[in-house]
Amino acid sequence: MCGRYSLGKQKFELEDRFQAEMLVDFKPRYNIAPSQLVPVITSESPKGFSFFYWGITPDFAKNKPVSQQFINAKAETVHEKVSFKSSFQRRRCLIPADGFYEWKKLGKKTKIPYRFARPDEGLFAFAGIWEEYENDKGETNHTFLILTTAPSPLVSEIHDRMPLILNREDEKKWLDKYTSEQSLKSILAGHSGDELVSYTVSPLVNSVQNDSPSIIRKSSPADQFGNYTLFG
Repeated sequence: MCGRYSLGKQKFELEDRFQAEMLVDFKPRYNIAPSQLVPVITSESPKGFSFFYWGITPDFAKNKPVSQQFINAKAETVHEKVSFKSSFQRRRCLIPADGFYEWKKLGKKTKIPYRFARPDEGLFAFAGIWEEYENDKGETNHTFLILTTAPSPLVSEIHDRMPLILNREDEKKWLDKYTSEQSLKSILAGHSGDELVSYTVSPLVNSVQNDSPSIIRKSSPADQFGNYTLFG
């Protein structure tokens, strides 16, 4: 599962990396959580950034609020599931990021937060799908979810799933409306995250109210209660 990630970059950095235009101001985000409005790049508008809510409402669920239940889908089965098949075929997106978080469990209650990022803190993109629906007020909302896959050896030490990170060539194929389903399945079956590094971060990341550069800094291993441990 992926339930928190970071995008601590400036607008011009995002535009340069993804060769897409952002028409609104953007402030770096260090602790992105489900239900929040964040930038994505869609197959319908690959040359520009759109802002969608993280937490998809499947197309069979009419007039429902943004759902925190549906924030991820398994890459291995997304093309088969009734709730996601249509989005996989017609509504794919890239989710820009520069890191993501997972929590290492130590015992029944203790959790240590880790951040996974590239050694150079560079940008990358998760594979995602998106949905459009009307809310109770008749307004059109757009939501997305992140596809997850089997973890790399590094991530497997912490969690049994990780977000599917696309290489640059696959980013273009993922957004291309004419990419065959077989090619898309090959992308979903690819390896992900071998180039990542990890380190422990402050338990401040546990609260979505905290969203500052201090979140992504290396920190001594500490649990959700602020207790430092030697077993991070």
